[in-house]
Amino acid sequence: MRWIARGLVTAALALGVVVPGSPSIASTATASAATELITNGSFTTGTANWWGSGNTPISPDAGQLKAVVPGATTNPWDAMLGQKVPALTVHQGHKYILAFDARASAARTLRTTVQLNVDPFTPSLNKAFTVGTTKRRIAMAFTGAQETTQAELTFQLGGQAGGGFTFWLDNVSLIDVTGTPPGNPVQLTSGFYVDPNSNPLVWVGKNPGDNANTINNAIASKPMSRWFGGWNTNLADDINNYVGPADAADKLPVLVAYNVPGRDACGGHSGGGAAGEAAYQEWIQTFAAAIGTRPALVVLEPDSIGDFQCITDVKEKEARIRMLAFALQAFKDFAPNTWTYADATNKGWGSGIGTGELASRLTSIGVANAHGLAVNVSNYYRTAETITFMNELNSHLSTPKPFVIDTSRNANGSAGGANWCNPAGRKLGSVAQQGGGAEMLLWVKVPGDSDGPCGESGEQAGSFDPQLALQLINNPQT
Repeated sequence: MRWIARGLVTAALALGVVVPGSPSIASTATASAATELITNGSFTTGTANWWGSGNTPISPDAGQLKAVVPGATTNPWDAMLGQKVPALTVHQGHKYILAFDARASAARTLRTTVQLNVDPFTPSLNKAFTVGTTKRRIAMAFTGAQETTQAELTFQLGGQAGGGFTFWLDNVSLIDVTGTPPGNPVQLTSGFYVDPNSNPLVWVGKNPGDNANTINNAIASKPMSRWFGGWNTNLADDINNYVGPADAADKLPVLVAYNVPGRDACGGHSGGGAAGEAAYQEWIQTFAAAIGTRPALVVLEPDSIGDFQCITDVKEKEARIRMLAFALQAFKDFAPNTWTYADATNKGWGSGIGTGELASRLTSIGVANAHGLAVNVSNYYRTAETITFMNELNSHLSTPKPFVIDTSRNANGSAGGANWCNPAGRKLGSVAQQGGGAEMLLWVKVPGDSDGPCGESGEQAGSFDPQLALQLINNPQT
């Protein structure tokens, strides 16, 4: 990352309310470094500082570590490799991220630990991970369990059915995130990232022609968010493959976390989510760890606050509050250069709930741990009326929050007929930018992606519909 503010930082925050403690985007950027604990994690000096158990020889292989793992072992620790020289220092209560690339000659479920290297080998991290024949990025977040200068990182490869195999390891990083000063991701980049694999851009690549040119020029070539949920079978790898290139290009990626159990309880078209509270906590910690210290913006769980009145089970509602609170804390702890925005519904929904009640719900999930609020996600209310709504909401919060507005489909507002689920007559709003009456205007909803088989589209939720995209481009301004 090049830690130099560029053209994007020329304007100041343009909120309609005073937000105490909000950093000015015209101030000088500060690098937010974290302490790297691993020596030779990219194996540029062969296998120096690494060890393998006597039955598991290790060697350098094309810039990676290669381990030949025997068969017929009983326990995971019967075949191991790791690093403890120099010994690792782990601080009790500190937050850590372990990340690495791994593959094997056959699919395996293995285990990694960060633990004492002397009896009783107490672990701060002891976690299984899966590998296949294709290299993938794995990221784990954990908290130091004890204060020690005698810790080690291990990869436990034994106890496997199916005989011996070969294991490859690369780009190992173990960082202590605690004490890393929070960064301003807007300052640390030179603009917003254009997703090279967005649904509109993928469609354009497969369907050359006049419509493709129109959609490319108006939508696919513009910055927009990428949504992550249960469809990401390898979350850490998918986030790394999105945030990594953005970081290398010095551009700011916008991500949406959308996997809370029972999501879209009111609408139903985007239902689903993680299998339960524990699964969600694991998923969200992986999300934060995969971003790590790189700059990013995250919109957390659209609909999750507005859905409360459609959740009839009290325990389910209490679990959602805990999960959202856990998520905000996880991003604060493990992604210090990420600005996280808790969803704050939209003007119509929020006015129906009542801004006082909405503020109470946000307080209950620990909105103090969020950088700000996201409003109008996947909706249509005009920017000016959304600003008025957000100023009213902020007046009910003990500490007002900056906010971002989803402008992907709001140029014609919400009036006239149905105002949700692919309604007719909508139009693209302002492209991603700082200011505009909010902290940022963003395309959070991907323009042209369907809300579900309803209204002007027969496509499933999240699927790109070129006719919807063309309507957003060509509908007259009202």
